[in-house]
Parts: sequence; C-alpha cells; structure tokens
Amino acid sequence: MIKVIVTGAAGRMGNRIISIINETEGINLVGATEKRGSKSIGKDSGELAGIGKNNISISDDITEIIKGCDVIIDFTSPASSLENLYAAAEEKKAIVIGTTGFSDEQLKKIRDLSKEIRCILSPNMSVGVNVMFKVIRDMANILADEYDIEIIEVHHRFKKDAPSGTAMRMAEIIADSVKRNLSKVAVYSRKGDIGERKKEEIGIQTIRAGDIVGEHTVMFGGLGERLEITHKAQSRDNFARGAVKAALWIVGMPHGIYDMQDVLGLR
Repeated sequence: MIKVIVTGAAGRMGNRIISIINETEGINLVGATEKRGSKSIGKDSGELAGIGKNNISISDDITEIIKGCDVIIDFTSPASSLENLYAAAEEKKAIVIGTTGFSDEQLKKIRDLSKEIRCILSPNMSVGVNVMFKVIRDMANILADEYDIEIIEVHHRFKKDAPSGTAMRMAEIIADSVKRNLSKVAVYSRKGDIGERKKEEIGIQTIRAGDIVGEHTVMFGGLGERLEITHKAQSRDNFARGAVKAALWIVGMPHGIYDMQDVLGLR
C-alpha cells in the first residue's frame, strides 16, 4: 500500500486528489497540509473533500507528518512547492509536483534537489494533454516550415500565472521540434501596427474568464487551410487521476526527475 500526503489539501485540486485517492486501490492518504494561517488547519480532510470523515486532520507543517509517507502530491504555489520539495529531499521521500509558474531559478533548484530523490514535475497531469504533447511534436515537425503556429489557452479567473504551464510546455515542445529558440520567437500579445507576422513566430495567447477549468488549442495555420488540436478539461478529476497514477508509479523508480510522459510510457 502506497502512503501519500496531499499538500494544498483544502484547495480545489487538493479536494479532488483526496477524493480520487479514496476510490483508488493500492494507495492510502496518511497526511494532508495547508498553508500556515489557513482556516482549514485542524479540520478533517475527508469532510472538506466531500467523502466523509477520514480522521486525517489538515496540518500546517509537513515536517511533522512526512516520516509516515512514501510520496507527496503537491499542487500549491511555486514557493510552497519548493518548501515541500526541501522537506521531501531531507527525508528522501518521493514527490509529485503539478504546480505551475516556476521561475527559471526555481526550476534549477527543483532539478538539483531531485538528483537524490524521486520527483515527477509536470505542468499537466492529464492523460489526454500528455497524448496531445506527443501529437503536436509530430505535427510541428511535419508542418512548421509552411504553417503558422499559435497556442491559445483559456482558464478560470482565479488562475494566477500566465501563460499556463501547459501552454508553455506546448510551446517548448514545438520550438524544440522545429529547432527554434523559444525565447526569441515567442509572441505573447499583439496590438497596434505590428506589421506582418514573422514566419518563425510561435504565438502564445491567454484568456481568463469565469470558472473555465482549462482549454488548450494548438493551431497550425496555412494558406487555404488550418489544423487545430484542442483539449478541454470538463473537471479537475482528470488532473487528479493523473497525479494519483503518477504517485503510484514514482515510488518504485530510480532517483531522478520525471514527467507524465515517462509515467504514461509516451517517450
């Protein structure tokens, strides 16, 4: 039985992860945390997740409960995720990180810390999105020289980082496939008399509205036709299921950093 701690346990993703753990064989919730000062500290994590009382109270200090787990599932914020990763590294615990919005410096710290533990870092845990990652690499390789590439991402009004980590990962995959330097060709907005679109541009556009869970479209626009591939998330459960699948997978792997492409065998 894999023993797991869920961080950000009172949040939207944390609630769904706890619910999915509850219905998944081979994995058991042994701890739950929230940020210091949260009104959820001390409350029953099962009741907050809507699955009934599970006698796992929400803590504000992961170091007090980490020894009893095999793996941590973390969907919080960049700063909190780094704190939890430091705690995981100290105790040699595996960790699954679905947080987005990391700076380059923070990503370097994650890679350095992950050398001595098992870590999955993925901007999107959805099986469908990770299949889409694989497909757009092939599409870009075939089409990019003659087709303009645009990425459009849509999320709820509460999302704090933009563009989404998923959109940026899509842009990185495409740029790598077509041998372009993303930092030089990415275009994040357009306004005014900007002139004709440059052939090498990779557009990444952001929309925030309402309670949209998440939508990503990659458009390959040619003269006389266009191809679009879109993923729409109807609920957070697909991300939660992917995170739980990743937690079950990572515990038995060698030390190092992985992503959902590794978990799903898509490489």
